[in-house]
Amino acid sequence: MDFHQLKVFISVYKNKSFSKAAKEIFLTQPTISEHIKTLEEELKCSLFDRVGKRIIPTKEADILYEESLDLINKLENLKDSLQKFRELPSGSISVGTSSIPGTYILPSLMTEFKASYPEININIDISDSAEVINKILSYNILIGLVGTQINNPFLRYTPFMEDELVIASPNFIKKDTIEPAELLNNPFIMREIGSGTRKETEKLLKEIGIDRSKLKIVCTLGSTDAVKQAVKNGLGLSILSIHSIKDELECGKLKAIRIKGHRMTRKFYIVTHNKRTLPYIYRLFYEFLVKKAAIQ
Repeated sequence: MDFHQLKVFISVYKNKSFSKAAKEIFLTQPTISEHIKTLEEELKCSLFDRVGKRIIPTKEADILYEESLDLINKLENLKDSLQKFRELPSGSISVGTSSIPGTYILPSLMTEFKASYPEININIDISDSAEVINKILSYNILIGLVGTQINNPFLRYTPFMEDELVIASPNFIKKDTIEPAELLNNPFIMREIGSGTRKETEKLLKEIGIDRSKLKIVCTLGSTDAVKQAVKNGLGLSILSIHSIKDELECGKLKAIRIKGHRMTRKFYIVTHNKRTLPYIYRLFYEFLVKKAAIQ
């Protein structure tokens, strides 16, 4: 049993497919099959039951999967320990983010981080908060930035930055504040299910005594930019992050309205898996984010 065989096994187990594993780790399907066959012979057990076109992990595979993850994590940490002695850390970091931090906050911070660590590349994968968290739980990414929390004992949330949510309106509306009930008199645009902004919007509406079912929802859109375009074209109002409409506010294309007597805020969080150890370059990035959070 070697390191490469375990990585092949983990990919097959995770994807529940030889062909998907082959695509993921850039090997041919016969090569994948041969690795699994060799592993089964060495361990003297069957790892996958073949049922038609499906493969189903056996109980032995379930045990091997957990132990393999732990072993590979330790081996990667060994390489990580050696890298700490390098004068200039290098490598690639993949960060999953929800749309607001990924689009409007991280890019400027990356410039500062790269000034200290020019050989570390950062790849940003933007999706909604729920998907980022799912990727953390399925071991596809090691670190994420999200705008909401989903309770799970395997997740660790570190407060990162405060965000204010405001009512984004077309620039022809003159009011700066409105009563909560006035929201019911205007067409309203919602973000998609799974969006951190949507979850926080629903929570805030409940806090100010607004029944979401009574809103005049005209459409549900899958991105902040789509919502902004709809608001600018007079389709309705929406609740958005102040970070996301900063440019539009400065040039007068949108107006920010606040609820009388209420300040709508939320936090962005750094999310990690509490059973995974961050490699050295990931820890550098994590510590950088924590430091930035401390001076906000």
